[in-house]
Amino acid sequence: MPILEGQGVTKYFGGLAAVSDVNFHVEQGEILGLIGPNGAGKTTLFGLISAAYAPKPGVIKFKGENIIGLKPHQICRQGVARTFQSVKVFPNMTVLDNVVLGVHFGTPEQVTPAQAAEKAEKLLEFVGLSEKAAVPAGDLTLVNQKLLEVARALATKPEVLLLDEIMAGLNPTEVALAMELVSKMRAQGITILMIEHVMKAIMSICDRIMVLHHGKKIAEGTPREITTSETVIKVYLGE
Repeated sequence: MPILEGQGVTKYFGGLAAVSDVNFHVEQGEILGLIGPNGAGKTTLFGLISAAYAPKPGVIKFKGENIIGLKPHQICRQGVARTFQSVKVFPNMTVLDNVVLGVHFGTPEQVTPAQAAEKAEKLLEFVGLSEKAAVPAGDLTLVNQKLLEVARALATKPEVLLLDEIMAGLNPTEVALAMELVSKMRAQGITILMIEHVMKAIMSICDRIMVLHHGKKIAEGTPREITTSETVIKVYLGE
């Protein structure tokens, strides 16, 4: 049984179908890539999974249970976390405190300040930000703000992590480090659904890829199948 799946997922904004009758599934432990032109509905689909929006119609299930109707914080505590295309750090708080917030937010249990700080420090080490712990988050470079968002999402102890273009704007060296981080997260047992335009990354680390265009799913398959699909080449990859 897939850990995350959607059936007939649809979302209109006014008369525009941002996502239209999309079926998807993510198997536990895999990395599923989500690609398509700008405006294809990729981030809207993330918003539907994380309960920023409600599909009309459509069903989304996490571990076999329908999660439609839950609030975003409930989705998070169920085990689904996300990052954002435009980073959303708390700029006036330190890097460490941003992650400490994630630790407290992600569990209904009482966590002492010392326990939260210890966990946050370990996560900053995991993403490579230990030396920036005391820096205001707003002073970080773009790449480090993206890493901070990942650490804060990991602090909620997700089983599924939705990554929205964490490699956008990064240079080749930074992309390689981000790819390594994604692989490390999968090795920790986290299932990953990632939106990305960096084709080298998508094709290298994803088990499967799903392609959206004008809100509809137009293709799904292995990286090799996607790169040889005439439909995908025509609407997205180019000759």
